[in-house]
Amino acid sequence: MVSQVPADLPRLVIENVRPSVDGGRYPARRAIGDAVRVVADVYREGHEWIAARVRYRRPGQEPWCTVPMTYEPVWDRCSGEFTVDAVGRWSFAVEAWTDRFTTWRRDIEKKLRAGQDVTFDLIEGAEMVAEASLHAEDADSVALADAAVLLRSDERRAGDRSRIALDEQLAALVLQHLPPADLTSTDRVFDLTVDPVDAAFASWYEMFPRSQSPDPGRHGTFRDAAERLPALAELGFDVVYLPPIHPIGRTNRKGRNNALVTEPGDPGSPWAIGNSDGGHMAIEPALGTMRDFDRFVKRARKLGIEVALDYALQCAPDHPWVAEHPDWFFVRPDGTIKHAENPPKKYEDIVPINFWCDDHAALWNACLDVLLHWIRHGVRTFRVDNPHTKPFAFWAWLIAEVKAKHPETVFLSEAFTRPTRLKGLARLGFTQSYTYFTWRNSAAGLREYMTELTTGESVEFMRPNFFTNTPDILHEYLQTGGRPAFLVRLVLAGTLSPLYGIYSGYELCENVAVRPGSEEYLDSEKYEIRVRDWNGAGNINADIALINRIRREHPALQRLDNLRFGVSENDSILFYHKSARDDELLIAVNIDPHIAMETMVHVPLGALGIAPDEPFEVHDLLSDATYTWQGVRNYVRLDPDVQVAHVFHVRRLVSP
Repeated sequence: MVSQVPADLPRLVIENVRPSVDGGRYPARRAIGDAVRVVADVYREGHEWIAARVRYRRPGQEPWCTVPMTYEPVWDRCSGEFTVDAVGRWSFAVEAWTDRFTTWRRDIEKKLRAGQDVTFDLIEGAEMVAEASLHAEDADSVALADAAVLLRSDERRAGDRSRIALDEQLAALVLQHLPPADLTSTDRVFDLTVDPVDAAFASWYEMFPRSQSPDPGRHGTFRDAAERLPALAELGFDVVYLPPIHPIGRTNRKGRNNALVTEPGDPGSPWAIGNSDGGHMAIEPALGTMRDFDRFVKRARKLGIEVALDYALQCAPDHPWVAEHPDWFFVRPDGTIKHAENPPKKYEDIVPINFWCDDHAALWNACLDVLLHWIRHGVRTFRVDNPHTKPFAFWAWLIAEVKAKHPETVFLSEAFTRPTRLKGLARLGFTQSYTYFTWRNSAAGLREYMTELTTGESVEFMRPNFFTNTPDILHEYLQTGGRPAFLVRLVLAGTLSPLYGIYSGYELCENVAVRPGSEEYLDSEKYEIRVRDWNGAGNINADIALINRIRREHPALQRLDNLRFGVSENDSILFYHKSARDDELLIAVNIDPHIAMETMVHVPLGALGIAPDEPFEVHDLLSDATYTWQGVRNYVRLDPDVQVAHVFHVRRLVSP
């Protein structure tokens, strides 16, 4: 029996292409200005040299460009890179082929060193040079044709012909014009989502506009909130995030500290969205008008601040959608609309949406219209409330629809859920993700978690946004650690991740829980208006401004994948190294907010390019002190009542 052998089998194997997510099923993520390093395993039988290139295309179906890849034969690996300079969906693929001429030059060089006859080898080379001349033009074609004649010439001495064979200029011409005989391409095109710079590096501040009034007892407005913006710009924040700004439901409105009975004047929870004044496209009248909001966005933009809005897909019982589309909700057997609950918790002021209702196409489009409405009013960043409680298919559809029209849009996923689902949301399109950082408060826990976030496939698609606190989360560490605890978590958030955020009151070290064992704030701003003295005693405003300035001035703090933990001989002091573009930082943080700690840290001299006997300076960017260190082991002492951390900038005393 004779079986038919396919005629188009690939000669080379190309696999394990990076960056990729789930084998290319989802796009990897980059930001404008990033150099995208493409790596692939490429091999074939035998000992032939391999050539490869990256083909890539910018957004908008533009022509394909190519960059060569470097071949590492020991590892059967090829790598090359290109820089992304536009927001949107990029594509790339890897092509490889047998580099016949380089293989020939390598072999003939070996034979010459061994004193072997290369007469027939020179003729083989001449054939490749002649073939290249047929695909070249003008002077290149003539030069190649002449070289082919010389390589074949019996009148030339063997030494002369060998020198021609090994001529670097000839090799460059042949490699440019000789067509691949066995060109092989990846079996799929890989995608990249490229976002704005602040999608990958930004400092966030969460504030309730209704609490920005300087007058106790008066509901704050967008005008009041706009007056606060210059102070936030001075603190170095890039994004101001506003909880829902829509009309708040009146039915089952919650009172102070989540009370079921309200008192006169209780404003209710902003997450109970909608009443007779409107729903998700309307503004709470007490905050002002749409024109006031537009002015707020415009002023923020002038100060270099982006405005992020909460996108919470849930409704108060008196939201217009409930009356107009009761079928969009969960209806009980008695005809009433089911309120939200997460047993044993109940949220009587909220009714959840049924995303798989019979009319879900209209519902999904209504949700899309909400986003497009606020984008038209200058918003391009959205913090999405509890996305893991809505269908993943819905988010994949919605984000794709928005990105097709507005590729610069940023989505922050507030999904405190199981790791698989948290990462699943990031894969399908969420730009940033809340994480479990709030609950990682030991050196061991931080090392383990940061290693997970900065290595492996997740680094290609998930951007962690390290919020130190939220209106729902006041961790025990902050409740019991006093002012030093707030400084510790600030330094960790701002130096471990390019994206971090704080919620109002953090700068004042607010740390009182509603009850022992709870992470809820006493007198939570979710249910009442809080007027604060932002320059009150014990504030950490100067520390926040300093951290944000250091972050902007040091490229090493603007990347996630460059974190390397070092050895600290006291586990209460976390020690790590971040590096980028000759910016070398060594960071030591006392994790214990109560006790002074000392240790010997082991400096990664090899990574820094410093000899064991070479002295070097470390300049503490927090205290402005400078120390001279030498060798691997160096002394650190951190007293939380004085200074909780060092952020050392390494300076060579001897030019490398």
